[in-house]
Amino acid sequence: MAAVLPQLKGRVALDDGRQSVGYHELGARVAEERDWLAASGERFALLADNGIGWAIADLALHTRELPCVPLPGFFTAGQMQHALDDAGVDCLLTDDPRRARELSDDWRTVGVSGRSGLALFRRRLDPAARPTLPQGTTKITYTSGSTGQPKGVCLAAAQLDAIARSLADATRALDIERHLCLLPLATLLENVAGIYAPLLAEATCLLPPASATGMSYAGPDARLLGCIAESRPQSMVLVPELLRLLVTAAERGWRVPDSLQFVAVGGAPVSAELLGRAGRVGLPVFEGYGLSECASVVCLNTPRAQRRGSVGRPLPHARVRIGDDGQIMVSGVTTLGYLGAAPRRADDEWATGDLGEIDADGYLYVRGRLGNVYITSLGRNVAPEWVEREIVQHPCVRHALVHGEARPHAVALVVPMNDGVSSADIDEAIGAANTRLPEYAQVRRWARAPEPFALHNGLLTSNGRLRRAAILQRHGALLASLYDHAVTG
Repeated sequence: MAAVLPQLKGRVALDDGRQSVGYHELGARVAEERDWLAASGERFALLADNGIGWAIADLALHTRELPCVPLPGFFTAGQMQHALDDAGVDCLLTDDPRRARELSDDWRTVGVSGRSGLALFRRRLDPAARPTLPQGTTKITYTSGSTGQPKGVCLAAAQLDAIARSLADATRALDIERHLCLLPLATLLENVAGIYAPLLAEATCLLPPASATGMSYAGPDARLLGCIAESRPQSMVLVPELLRLLVTAAERGWRVPDSLQFVAVGGAPVSAELLGRAGRVGLPVFEGYGLSECASVVCLNTPRAQRRGSVGRPLPHARVRIGDDGQIMVSGVTTLGYLGAAPRRADDEWATGDLGEIDADGYLYVRGRLGNVYITSLGRNVAPEWVEREIVQHPCVRHALVHGEARPHAVALVVPMNDGVSSADIDEAIGAANTRLPEYAQVRRWARAPEPFALHNGLLTSNGRLRRAAILQRHGALLASLYDHAVTG
């Protein structure tokens, strides 16, 4: 796709509710944008809401293989400035010129694109101070990380195209014609699975803005359900928290569109209980696994090959094995390197930091993070994500953080689903989880978290993973007190 876009008469390629672009005109529109951008600068950042403008600009940079840094809206101004400076960006495309001016006084207006409708800003940079990119870098995606400044992951257009082909082929039998993008397009997963893969499959990419979906980085609102119902998509990509919201809504009477055939979920662990609830309300959910350093999706369950509890089999572009330390190792398509670090071969094996197992039929099971494993005072190794998944299977629990380093047993901080959840409800959730856990992994005491684990307060990543270091730094004293006191309600 880096070189050629499908040109089909009579079929819509992109639709954001305000305008649409047909396949017959998409190639020419992208080519015009590509030529304009190539004459404007060398490295670009893209800061915009979901919509046709974002897609046109990204496709232009992608097919011309010009380095692009998608800036997530949930980044702070400091994180955005870090990414711009770290990558040596000299041009910024945005639908919100005010934000560009707030970032720095260095940006000067160049003009507004007649193809994407985005404003282009440029700044002067000393070429000698610009960091060297690994050869072939087209996309620099910044991981939100668990602590510190985000890191730039360098990827090539050919790598992203390989994954898009894998995804398109994996779902081709479904003949999907409408994919709804709910996650921010600045998220690598939606960028690849929501634009590149559907275009290869000659489907329509539905790209409603946040004002239509109600999506924000504080969470979605009631508009989300209406948007899905009105759009009648055949496929979507969700993170677990969005899946939980839709499942709960369906259990309360929201009607799942009968158009839906494939809902991929990933980015963070998904409890078996939530997947079961999704199936019972008619949501066709398929769990997958991937990471930015492997250019997004590595494994995926599909209608033809799925196994409950697994994240699926490796897609054709990827090879997966389990290392001697239990770590998931991926090769086939991996990063060209972190920005500022030594470059690496794109087909070198990548140590993911995730613990896993592969069954006899090739399905991968993710058990937790290698760096999160704690050792009890009795010498037992425990992946906290394993215990947490058991706890959050209960519908009264939104999040749980489990800790037990150098202690005889585990304790937990619990974020209830809502203010109406009682201590007895949480006791029940903990008790039910403990019946499924060996004694050394059971949670003996718990406390309500003093605040939610959320993106806006820095305790949750954008894809729903706990920021453990931040939570322990802020609430470690409360966890420690659980070893001296009774359960706190």
